[in-house]
Amino acid sequence: MPGTLLSVAARSAAGPDSAIAHAADTYVTHIRSNVSDAERMVSLGVGAALVGYGLTGRHLNLLSLLAGGYCLYRAATGNCPGYQALGVSTAAGTGPRTAVRAGAGVKVEVSTTVNAPVERVYSHWRTLPRLPEFMSHLERVETLGETRSRWTARAPLGMRVQWEAELIDDQPNDLIAWRSIPGASDVDTAGSVHFVPNGRRTEVRVSLKYDAPGGQLGRLVARLFGENPEQTVREDLERFKRLVEAIGTK
Repeated sequence: MPGTLLSVAARSAAGPDSAIAHAADTYVTHIRSNVSDAERMVSLGVGAALVGYGLTGRHLNLLSLLAGGYCLYRAATGNCPGYQALGVSTAAGTGPRTAVRAGAGVKVEVSTTVNAPVERVYSHWRTLPRLPEFMSHLERVETLGETRSRWTARAPLGMRVQWEAELIDDQPNDLIAWRSIPGASDVDTAGSVHFVPNGRRTEVRVSLKYDAPGGQLGRLVARLFGENPEQTVREDLERFKRLVEAIGTK
């Protein structure tokens, strides 16, 4: 809905055949409602206050206007770009739709370009039981249903960390997004993989966020990703790149 409204507005303001209208049709369709009604109300109040302060203060406050404009955008469209990048949504209600609380946990974003067509790249990642082939900390991924799976990771001292996850968005050759299931997981996690084709090559963009529990279990989860989680995920992604590219040479 927010994408449709913005697209119609752009076409009305600039004309149906304009470059702006075509851009709106291309990009705005990817905007999805992912913010709950309560968050939208808060964003509306905060945004209005910030814009009012920015306009009526003694000096024009650009930072307040930008922050207020972002909050108003969030309220008007129900879309949070940060949530969308992670494949997280609170629009369906409160906590159960959010695997990792806003502002909590560790966030990692890495990307690489694979010398393979997007169909092959997407298909290999979408075959979830194959993820341990390149994700160093994973022991196995079991498919429990069309959108649900159980992940088991190796931890120090021969221990295991396990969580169940569900796909919350699956667009072939474009996007895979998931979140862990509350009450069935040792770790709260959410993430997404975007596949961007460029001829016979594909850019793979990974966004991952996790929030480890406290105590001994939390320390085990933290050690899964090492002292530098971004480097660990980057190395996994490079193994994925080599694996998929090798398929094309056979």
